[in-house]
Amino acid sequence: MDLLWHKVSEEEKEEIKKQAKRIMADFSKKLDAVRGEIKEGGKDEVNFGREEGGKPVEIDREILLGNAPIKNKDFIIAEKGEW
Repeated sequence: MDLLWHKVSEEEKEEIKKQAKRIMADFSKKLDAVRGEIKEGGKDEVNFGREEGGKPVEIDREILLGNAPIKNKDFIIAEKGEW
């Protein structure tokens, strides 16, 4: 019956607030204790992204068209709406 919805009295609201503050304070203390053990860094230490302002890549048209299974003189012919 305790799990069913019921109107919360002012007393219960205050008790919930006290419990929430106690939980946050305990968590904060534990977090402060572990803070020194956590190694800072991660993605910021190494650049995982590409550099901005790079030069465009040259694509050999002959190789590109040679790899295409279906092509016209200068174009790759792709499926249209079949998938």
